[in-house]
Amino acid sequence: MSLIRIFAITLEIMNMNELRQKSHEELMGLMREKKLRIDELHFLLHQSKVKNVKEIAALKKDIARVQTVISSLPA
Repeated sequence: MSLIRIFAITLEIMNMNELRQKSHEELMGLMREKKLRIDELHFLLHQSKVKNVKEIAALKKDIARVQTVISSLPA
């Protein structure tokens, strides 16, 4: 496994640990912000003003991580 791949995996794990320490309200706010950013990028994409289209995929993965943490919270 390359060093870059290991570093990327470490960042994701660190991100998940940070997410697990947040409250439900903070997680919902974070998810709302990321969804708004996706909407903004889609709008700009149709105007051909987006340079980094991979950001949309990264935001979708971040939303999935937040949803995973929210679903694992006690009711």
